[in-house]
Amino acid sequence: MQYRNTIRVAASATAVIAAALSLSACQSGGDDPAAGTSSPAPTTAAPSPTASSSASSTSPGTGGSRPSGTASTAASAPASPASATSTGSAPACAASAVEAGARQAAERPDGTGVGAAVVEFTNVSGRTCVLSGFPTVAGAGNGSPAHNTPLTVTRKGAASAVRVAPGGKAWVKLTFVQVQGEGDGYCVSGAKPVAYPTLVVGLPGAGSHQVALSDGLFAECDNKVTATAVSAVKPA
Repeated sequence: MQYRNTIRVAASATAVIAAALSLSACQSGGDDPAAGTSSPAPTTAAPSPTASSSASSTSPGTGGSRPSGTASTAASAPASPASATSTGSAPACAASAVEAGARQAAERPDGTGVGAAVVEFTNVSGRTCVLSGFPTVAGAGNGSPAHNTPLTVTRKGAASAVRVAPGGKAWVKLTFVQVQGEGDGYCVSGAKPVAYPTLVVGLPGAGSHQVALSDGLFAECDNKVTATAVSAVKPA
């Protein structure tokens, strides 16, 4: 600390001595009250609000000292996924999210075969997902569903996405070329009837699922089937 002292030269020797004593007290850090109250250091050393905010945001372990603007931005960052869900969008159902089963349809063509079957898909996951499109169908034995015979699928109607809530269901209806006659039956086309213990039914993006009837085999002709798209309405 530097002090500028101006000593006015006086004719009196007493005045010279008093000025010298005053100068000596300042340089030695004495108890002169004026020396403590005149220092501007505390005021000029205090950090500005900008400097304080910057230091608290970068200093580790400060916790709640982070500026409120930064904390607010971090808290609002995860809001994007939630807003996407609120628009009504839902992911496609994965294969693991779906279980399938089959039963004979109530309304089916005349004949001695199965005629028609309803395949029911249940959402066994914990969130809503979407099923859509037309199925692929293949006849298979009781073993690996990979060993199957694809059926030619004729599509009926228009396809649309079906939102399926957890535990909810969606359906497709399969109508086969019916077996005629008694006993082993016959096909109108002259082909030999075929009976499959199971079917492998696939949906776009939702995997392939092996289904069986509780009351018979899937007997059909010509390895052809007419299929509706996935529907939220249970078919007859």
